[in-house]
Amino acid sequence: MSETRSLAPAPRWILFAAIAVAGLLYVKWLPYWDRAFVAASTHSIGQSILMGKAAHPPAPSWDAALAYALAYGKAIWKAMVLGLVLGSGAQALLPTDWVTRLLGRTRFGSAVAGGLLALPGMMCTCCAAPVVVGLRRQQASAGGAIAFWLGNSVLNPATLVFMGFVLGWRWTALRIILGVPMVFGLGYLANRLTSAREAAQAETATAALVAAPQDTPFRRWLLILGRMTLRLVPEYIVLVLLLGAGRAWLFPTIGPDIGNHVQWIVAFAVVGALFVIPTAGEVPIIQAMLALGIGAGPAGALLMTLPPISLPSMAMLARSFPPRILAAVAGGVVLFGLAGGALAVAMGL
Repeated sequence: MSETRSLAPAPRWILFAAIAVAGLLYVKWLPYWDRAFVAASTHSIGQSILMGKAAHPPAPSWDAALAYALAYGKAIWKAMVLGLVLGSGAQALLPTDWVTRLLGRTRFGSAVAGGLLALPGMMCTCCAAPVVVGLRRQQASAGGAIAFWLGNSVLNPATLVFMGFVLGWRWTALRIILGVPMVFGLGYLANRLTSAREAAQAETATAALVAAPQDTPFRRWLLILGRMTLRLVPEYIVLVLLLGAGRAWLFPTIGPDIGNHVQWIVAFAVVGALFVIPTAGEVPIIQAMLALGIGAGPAGALLMTLPPISLPSMAMLARSFPPRILAAVAGGVVLFGLAGGALAVAMGL
């Protein structure tokens, strides 16, 4: 009898949960608890990772690419390691039938479950991506996985608190007003876009995974972790370097010339969906931009599009979802960015 068969589902689930809780406690919960008090007392959580104390991003260069990659990597490396560990652990330790019962149905309920499951994670879009890969390999529905992916950053409780202390609680209200329908609505849309053939294939794959004999869980975990790291991390690093180098092209000017005109709101909504930031990175970025005089409309667009997706995270998930679903989610995020810009102007932020 293999070790997988002798290790019952309950102990495997408990082991995975213990690792998740311990990892999140160390990487997220305790640091963010301390950071909340800093935000409350100083009304700041640090400099903008986009441009620091400067009035605009640095010119495109290798130095700009490396500087951004190093600053970004320093901010997220622990969470990325945790994401890879949990994403591989989900495949090695979580029983497939458990995952499908919670997240596998193509109904609104799986999107709700995915979004709620994301709340304690509080990861940035790229660090959540390996977990999403693992959940999809365990046959989580597209909607459940998308809601989990978006919910980690958009409805991050710590970020909402930081935002209130730094930008003001009306900005937090704006994020919640649009973030809830973004997470659960786009999750449900992903389920609706899942074809009957894809749903049937998922059911067949689930049955095969449940019935198939497996290697010992810890050996399998290490193998999956190695494969996942080699597949996801290199392309991720390359795209972060490219985006770091091209900051000045994506954000060519920052200042009072960027007002509440439709073209600026559209531009910032699209750029925000492409650029990559660490968890809560949008807060100091928007704070710095508002201080330099940009309009509330473009800032509201960034509020809704900077955190949930990015070019690197979408590349990491390219094999986990049909292209039409990722395209629909990206388009939906941009639309919510436009709504964020319009609502920020209407609220007089």
